[in-house]
Amino acid sequence: MKSIIVLSDSHGNRTAIDRLFPVFDECDYIIHLGDTSSDGQYIKKAYGDKTYLVNGNCDLFKLGADELTLEIEGVKIFACHGDKYGVKYGYDRLAYRAEELGCSVALFGHTHHATEFLFGNTLLFNPGTLSRYSQNSYLYLALSSGKAVGKIVEI
Repeated sequence: MKSIIVLSDSHGNRTAIDRLFPVFDECDYIIHLGDTSSDGQYIKKAYGDKTYLVNGNCDLFKLGADELTLEIEGVKIFACHGDKYGVKYGYDRLAYRAEELGCSVALFGHTHHATEFLFGNTLLFNPGTLSRYSQNSYLYLALSSGKAVGKIVEI
């Protein structure tokens, strides 16, 4: 089994990120879904190769990928910020893109609302936000033998 901590939309709230360092110590991978990827760079400095960064619409400096796919424990994952797929207005474009890439899991941010549900054959997860102005949350994602189970964790 492998575990991934997924976060998004931290918008410079390093205090919230620092509170997650004990969780980062225990996980196998960390994915920051953008806004602000410089926060992701801060994490990457501490956790190196196990950290993946995605650019968000508020990221002036592109420090990550616009989108990425990973395969871990037989689970193919699509990760993006979500703005380019119109996730504030629906999830069909995001789910279709994940399906097109052969991914059974899609990770996205942008809306600041933690979400987890099945759309067609694709599990969609939004970890919520680590912004100073909202309830903070992240996604704990466990992967094993081709299966994915996620849990939104409020902090």
